[in-house]
Amino acid sequence: MKNLGAMMKQAQQMQSKMAEMQAALEQAEVTGQSGGGMVSIVMTAKGEPKQVKIDPALVNPAEVEVLEDLIVAALRDARAKADKHIAEEMANVTGGMSLPPGLKLPF
Repeated sequence: MKNLGAMMKQAQQMQSKMAEMQAALEQAEVTGQSGGGMVSIVMTAKGEPKQVKIDPALVNPAEVEVLEDLIVAALRDARAKADKHIAEEMANVTGGMSLPPGLKLPF
C-alpha cells in the first residue's frame, strides 16, 4: 500500500503541473508566417487567434484568392508551432514519459 500512496501523490503533483501548463498555454503565443513573412498570424498555443498582419502590397482585389491561401498557410504554420510548443511542455510535465496511444493531452 505504501507504493499506492506514493503513486497517488505523484498523480496529484502531475495534475497540478498539468493545470499550470494549461494556464501557461493560454498565455504562450506563436507566430505563423507565409509568403515570406507577408502574412503573419499570432495565436495562443491553445489555438486562439490574436492578430493577423498582412503586407499592404498583398491587398489587391484581383488577387484575393492568393491572399486567402496565404492566410490559411500562415494559420497552418502557427498551428504546427503551437502543437510543437504543447509537445515540449508535455515532455516537461511528464518528465519525458510517453503517453499511451490514443491519449492526447491537454484535454
